[in-house]
Amino acid sequence: MDLSELYQAIVTGNAKKAEEVTKAALAENVDPMELVQKYMIPAMDEVGKRFECNEYFVPELLIAARAMKTSLELITPLLVSRGAKPLGRIVIGTVQGDLHDIGKNLVASMLEGGGFQVIDLGVDVPPERFVEAAREQEGTIVAMSALLTTTMVMMEKVIKALEEAGIRDRTKVMVGGAPITQQYADQIGADGYSDNASGAVAVARKLVAVTAS
Repeated sequence: MDLSELYQAIVTGNAKKAEEVTKAALAENVDPMELVQKYMIPAMDEVGKRFECNEYFVPELLIAARAMKTSLELITPLLVSRGAKPLGRIVIGTVQGDLHDIGKNLVASMLEGGGFQVIDLGVDVPPERFVEAAREQEGTIVAMSALLTTTMVMMEKVIKALEEAGIRDRTKVMVGGAPITQQYADQIGADGYSDNASGAVAVARKLVAVTAS
């Protein structure tokens, strides 16, 4: 069996092929963690690089993410049963008052493909829901998205809510979305910012490394 076909299937966004190769590999008792670390994560990294080089655009990212999720859905239960640890835990959502989810969904998929456990809170998420989800496990990263200038102010409210709950010092915060800039992220005290889904994975990895050190 040529496991590199899984890598190719994800890079080219061929969900059917990704599922087929994953099922065949698992039937042959290939270590599911090997599939993730040697083929799936590198494939999503390659997709991210192509996006940054303007070889790929949002549609290509979406179909690659869909192919990766098809494989991941088969593998995740096996990893959980073996007690495999993800790179980190990320709680993601679009802030209160904002119902846009395409960008948020894409970032969530890229983060999953990058080896993170992702808890998607959906859209129109109030500050207390972010706090509640972050409190469930120490070291959680909170990732917030906003597409409207009228709702981006909620990001600062979430950070203040984390402070008031006494968990800000152990909770890293990432922000992104069309109106968000690095300057705004710095202004509200966020720990990380990216203007695209691929960059969000790199930011999350950096935040996890900082937390672990």
